[in-house]
Amino acid sequence: MRNPMLFRLAALVAAGFLLAPAPAGATPAPETTAATAALTDLVGQAAHSRASHEPGASSTSWVDTRVSVLRERATQWAFGTVVLVAPQTSGAAPRDWLFIAERTGSGWRLGLDGEPAFAELSARSPVVTADEKKIFASPGGATVGTLANGDYRTGMRLPYGVSQTWALLGGPHAYDAGSGPWSSVDLAGGDQVVLATRQGVAYTPCTGLVRIVHDHGYSTRYYHLWNHIWVNGTSVDMGQFLGYTGTETACGGSALARHVHFSLMQNGVFVGIAYHIIGKWVFMNGSAQYGGYALHGSAAAYVGQTMKNYGALGWTQGIVDADGSASINRRAGPGTGYSIVGTAADGTTVSIACSANGTTHTGRWGATSLWNKLTDGTWVSDAFLYTGTDGPVNGWC
Repeated sequence: MRNPMLFRLAALVAAGFLLAPAPAGATPAPETTAATAALTDLVGQAAHSRASHEPGASSTSWVDTRVSVLRERATQWAFGTVVLVAPQTSGAAPRDWLFIAERTGSGWRLGLDGEPAFAELSARSPVVTADEKKIFASPGGATVGTLANGDYRTGMRLPYGVSQTWALLGGPHAYDAGSGPWSSVDLAGGDQVVLATRQGVAYTPCTGLVRIVHDHGYSTRYYHLWNHIWVNGTSVDMGQFLGYTGTETACGGSALARHVHFSLMQNGVFVGIAYHIIGKWVFMNGSAQYGGYALHGSAAAYVGQTMKNYGALGWTQGIVDADGSASINRRAGPGTGYSIVGTAADGTTVSIACSANGTTHTGRWGATSLWNKLTDGTWVSDAFLYTGTDGPVNGWC
């Protein structure tokens, strides 16, 4: 089980954003200065409002509000970040967003990431790149707080090298150790090189933190990094170098041991990481924050133990979970009335061609009559697979 010292060192760490001001240029005209000041005030107010209405809203006393305009087009468009900076103490954490704004005759129209206005404005804005437009408009990215709804597929690997084994220093916990969704885990070990879990567009809003916005409404955040990349909407590939594990706390919180504080977001809010598939592991909550474990098939990794990165699970794949047995049967059709034509070992990755209903079976995740036809033509009960969803992942046969 977990090591109390590792637990303490990994506990109460935070995530946050900070962006350097835009490069200095010519002194703006008075109208530009007034427009920028109005926008800064509006963005700051919107950020405080969002923070106060989020699930498990933090009681953190923010020590600063920083609005950074990354790109702009005259005085009509602006794109950037806003950060509510927290004190550098245990249990505190910053909160942050991307924003986009369009100046109209009556003032600025603003959207923070996850809001419908953000997707709508970004689709029209000349300061948003083609890659960003595609990601921001992806399915599931329109409404604040629209979460997995029973579909826990992410297409992600763990944030380190495939086949490397790192330690789970802290199990699922809130990004700020508060009462919000248990969105984050703490990881360290191996070569300490932190890599992108999936492709997307990346930002470095703060010393120590990299954020990647993916499709399906997901974002991943990597905090406490040393010697990391500095990017502003740059497209990154799965497995791309982001930085090294560290103890950086430029925007608040604390970190007493070298690690990466990895957080999962969906549609502008933190989402519970439990049941999501990352690196072919399924994270599970414990009775308290920083506890819990992760499952790969029937194999469990508890806090203080290690997790091998098996790579990303495809959207039409599943992980064999024999629920404590060594293997499951593969059959010639969708039910126990069909002959056994082979087996599949616990933890094996299988590819699914289509699904059908058959005999009912009960596994770790409950009872189901769903059967999956594999791409080799054999069938397995969905009761003994973890795909991230209760329904077909590749249509009906």
